[in-house]
Parts: sequence; C-alpha cells; structure tokens
Amino acid sequence: MAELADNTPRRLTGPVAVASLIAVASPILTVAALLIWGGLPAEWSPERTVTPQSAVTITFPAVGAFLIYHRPRLNMAWLMSIGGLAAAVSDVSQALMFRAAADGEMAVAGWLRAPSQIGWAVCGLTLTMVMPLYSPNGRLPSQRWRPALWLGCAAITATAARALFRPQPSPEGYPYPEVIPNPLAIPALAPYIDLLAAVGWTGIYTAMALAALSLALRLRRADPVGRRQIGWPLFAFAGYIVFLIAAAIWPVFMWPAVAWAAAIPFAVAFAVMRYRLYGIDTVISRAFVAAGVVVVVSLVYFGAGTLSSVVVSGYHQVAGIAAALFAGAFFQPLRRVLQRAVDRLLYGAVGDPGVLAERLTQAVRGADPARALNSVVSVLRDGLAVEGVAVEVADGEPRYVESGHVGAEPREVPLVWHGTRVGRLLVGPPGPRRFPAAHNERVLATLTPYAADVAHAVRMAADLQRSRERILTAREEERRRLRRDLHDGLGQTLSAMAMTINMARLTLKSSPEAADELLRDLHAGMSAVTGDIRELVYGLRPPALDDLGLARAVRDLAGQSSPDTAIDVEVEGDLTDLPAAVEVAVYRIVQEALTNIRRHAEASRARIVLRREEPVLRVLISDDGKGLPASHRAGVGLGSMRERAAELGGICVVTGEPGAGTRVEVMLPLLTAGVSLRS
Repeated sequence: MAELADNTPRRLTGPVAVASLIAVASPILTVAALLIWGGLPAEWSPERTVTPQSAVTITFPAVGAFLIYHRPRLNMAWLMSIGGLAAAVSDVSQALMFRAAADGEMAVAGWLRAPSQIGWAVCGLTLTMVMPLYSPNGRLPSQRWRPALWLGCAAITATAARALFRPQPSPEGYPYPEVIPNPLAIPALAPYIDLLAAVGWTGIYTAMALAALSLALRLRRADPVGRRQIGWPLFAFAGYIVFLIAAAIWPVFMWPAVAWAAAIPFAVAFAVMRYRLYGIDTVISRAFVAAGVVVVVSLVYFGAGTLSSVVVSGYHQVAGIAAALFAGAFFQPLRRVLQRAVDRLLYGAVGDPGVLAERLTQAVRGADPARALNSVVSVLRDGLAVEGVAVEVADGEPRYVESGHVGAEPREVPLVWHGTRVGRLLVGPPGPRRFPAAHNERVLATLTPYAADVAHAVRMAADLQRSRERILTAREEERRRLRRDLHDGLGQTLSAMAMTINMARLTLKSSPEAADELLRDLHAGMSAVTGDIRELVYGLRPPALDDLGLARAVRDLAGQSSPDTAIDVEVEGDLTDLPAAVEVAVYRIVQEALTNIRRHAEASRARIVLRREEPVLRVLISDDGKGLPASHRAGVGLGSMRERAAELGGICVVTGEPGAGTRVEVMLPLLTAGVSLRS
C-alpha cells in the first residue's frame, strides 16, 4: 500500500460525497437511537442499550470517509463506512422496535427485528472478520485464508438467520410485558435453536481469532516497516477480542470493549497510511505495564485492607492506611519487573537496557580503547536493532568505527563527556527485528554515557600517543639545541678564551699593558659564558624550585602576575618530597595558566590550590573572568598544559562558560612520576 503523502486538494467526487454522507448519517442515527432508548418506559427498557456496536457507528464511518477522501478506491475504507452504517441501522432499528412495542404496535415491532439483525450481521462481518483479514494492504495474506473468511460468513449468517427465523418464545420468563411477535418465525427450528446458537457463536469467535492470527503471521513475515505497520491493527483487534470475550463472562468489561471498539479504526488508519507517528510497541509496553500495576496493586490494596480489618476489627482507618502502605511499597518494584518482562517479550534479551549495559561493561573491561570502541558499536547495533551503528571521535585526526551500514542519512546523537563533546553516534535505519524503533530512546539513554566514556578514552589515548611522539621529538630537538649551544656558543667562546690566555702569556713580559687588556677581555667573556650557562640551566629546571620549593615558587609566580588580579594561593599537604618531574610540570602549568589569566581573562580575582592526596597531587587554578567563548578551540598554551599532565600519566581539564570564569583542574599521579621528563 503506497503511503498517503499526497496533500493535493481534491474535488467532492461521488465516492467522497457518499462516504461523507455515511459519516454524518451514522452518528445521527445512533443519537436518535439513544434518545429513543431514553424515552422508553422502564418495563420496556433493555438492561444494556450501549454496546461496542454503538461506538462503531461514530468512529468507523468518520475515519473511513477520511481515508476515502485520500484514496476513493481503498476497500478498507469502504468496509469501515459500510460496517459503521450497518451498525447505526441496527441500533436505531432495535430502538424503534422497542418503541413500537411500548406503544402497542406489536406487528411493526416484529418487522423491525429484521433490519436490526441484518445490520448487526453486516457490521460484524465487515468489521470483525473481513477487515482484519484484509488489513493493512487490502488483500488476503494468501489464498489459504479463504476458508477463514468463509467460516466467518457462514457463522455470522447462521447466527443472524437464527435470530430472524426463531420461533415465538414462551411468555413465561419473557423479560418484557408482552412477547414481540416474529413474522418470519419458522416453528420447525425450535428443537435446534440452542444448537444453532452454540455453533454460530463458536464459529464467530473462531473466525475472529483466525483473523487476528492472520495479522500475527503477517507481522512475523514482514520487513521492519511492515511489522510496525501491522502491529497497530493486530494490537487493536486482539485487544477487542479479549475484552469482548471477557465481557461475555464478566459484564463489567463491556465498557472497555466499547472504548476499544471505538479506537480500532484509528489503528487501522495508522497502518494504512504508514504515518508511524507512534510506536505500537511503546503502546503495548505501557498498556501491559499499566494494566499489570493496576491489577496487582489493587489486589495488594484490597488484600491488605481485608487482612488488617480482620486483625484490627473496627479500626477501618488503620485498614486503609495499611492497605495504602502495602500497595505503595509494591508499586515501583512491580513496575520495574513488569517493564523488564514486556521488554523481553517484545525485544528479547537485547531489549533490556540493563543487560546491554552489562554486556558493554564486560566487553570494554580489559580492552584497549580502540577495541572497546568496536565493542560499543557492536552492542549498540544489537540493542537498537538497526542496520548499522558508527562512532566518530572528535579529535585532531577523527577516528571512525562502524558496525554494519548506517546509510546516507543516519540519526546523529552527540557524545558528551563531563560537558565536553567528544564525538558523535550515528544510528542507521531499523533492522530485521520485531519492533526496532520505539525502544531506541531508552537504550540510547542507557548506553550513550558508556559510549561517551569510551570515546573520551580514545581521545585520551590518541592525545597520549601524540604527546609521547612530541616528547621524543622535543627531546631530540632539546639535545640538538644543547649540542649547538655548547658547540657553537660555549665551545667557540672557550676556544677563543684559550687563545686569549696564550696571547696574554706571550705578551705579559714584553707588553704588560697589552696583556692586561687581553685579560679584561677574558673576564668579560667569562661573564658571558656564565650567563649562557645560567640560561641553559634555567631552561632545564626553574631555579626557583630548588631555591624556594614548589609552594613558595608558585606564590612567587602569583606575586609576579598582573597587579589588577588578586591571586590567592592555598597549599594542602606536604610538598617537600615531590618527584622533580611533578614539580616542573606543576610550575609550568601554573605559569601558563597565570599567563592566560593576565592576557585574556580580564579577571579581578583568581585562586590557586595545591592539594596533595596520596597517591595524587591535585592542582586547581580558577578565576572570575570572562570565561571561554562558545567557539573556543585549544591553543598552544592549553595544549602544552594537557601535554605536561599526560607526560606523567595525569589529566588536565579546562572548563569555562562565557561570563562565568575559567577553571583548570590537574591531577598528577605521584607513584610513577619519578622519571625525569622534559620541562
């Protein structure tokens, strides 16, 4: 069945006019029947005047006219319209029959029985048997289902014929003041009336069950879109059959059957039009859970109330409180149990988000980040029942891992780790599962944080790898610089100084003045060499760390910062025996953070906290400045801070909102930081 996506205005053609007339006439006839029922004397009023047939007259013709307006030749829509009109004719004919009988016109009342029964038969045949068999595409599932259709026709025809030709009943036990005559009565049928009723209703219920079974088989063999499409009429017809059978045993279920019958055409319309505005599995899930909770909690409530009334005789308030407490205690655990049950019923083991989370945890545990990312996409693909899932990690060199095929237009879900977007999740179209789409939100809500954690780990691993590569490169560059400075700078200077000494020795006796000038030049050269050596040493390790210690060196840095920014330094714990590499990393990170505050933050106040918590050292630098812009990208300074932390196996997180200041948090391990790294 093609989708009804054409919204082009249509002229009021003959079929549309007929369907519209039926949609208007059917409710009018039903309202007239209700008014007639309301005006009957009490002795002529039936026990039940509103049935599922009454609801059919209102909703089926209206939905049928709507579908006919879009598709005038749609046989499903005409079944709705004809069935609804037949139900209205049946209702008004039956009401008029009792009205005529109450007025003493017994002959007219007897003849009105015929349209009432014929309308009932047409309504039952079209709406409860033919329509399910032909839903949702207007064709039988196969020719093998023709016997089910014949069975329904035969059973409902036999039941209607029994009512039309039944012999005159005995006045004894008749529920009304006078027996309504039957002008079409066949006395020879009297011995077989009960048998005809049993056979006819058995055939009707069997045919209805077979019609629902045909939908179930369609559901099993359909593709993902077809399954969701067929799920609506299957759910509607199956629910109506259940309530109808229950109403035959317990009359209290008649009103739910009435409401359910009114909702059937909307379910069929969703299926025919393929709008798929809602997930049928979500409706089933919530209906199952709600019904189970209501039933069990009600039983617990009344059971607790009855028990406490018996135990505490005469204290009805105590019974009510006890019942409410017991019912409330059972509510939430019961809801979770029922939800897990219906999830497993609809989706199997992969439908339980908790089971999926456990699978993902086991797959990720002990694996390196790259393999963990493969596990994430595999578990997500199984849990979402889609054709493909991919994860793209936002990084300098984006990493992309895909399981299956996400297609040209996948759904995109951002992966956020502690407020920072670390990648995106791409979800492909539904795969071959029973109900592939409606459960996705709960699965995504449960598993997306795991995917974000793994994506962050992948980023961290990539950052660490790049950091190590840069460390090696920087180390070689540092050695090359030292070699160049020592060879080309200090080496040349010392060679020149050696030559100056030799010249001073040669000229000392013959020309003391010249020797003295050479020695003064030598002294100046020595001072320059001392300065060069000091610069080399400072580049390797800040002297303040050796002269003052880390805490005082950081306070000294804070004191040298901008005078417009008041900086508080707090030290918690003993910082005297820290590894040298940790001291250098903290000093450089604080130095870079203070430089950023001075240049960019426009802050009036800043705070530096050094806290030793075995086995880590925590560093916090925060300010009340203008924060990070929304389109902020890490520059060289922030990158170097992260690299210094990563070199020691730690982390550095920089956060900040526009106008809310910036916060730099660093955590450095102390147990493995004894290796001397570049400063």
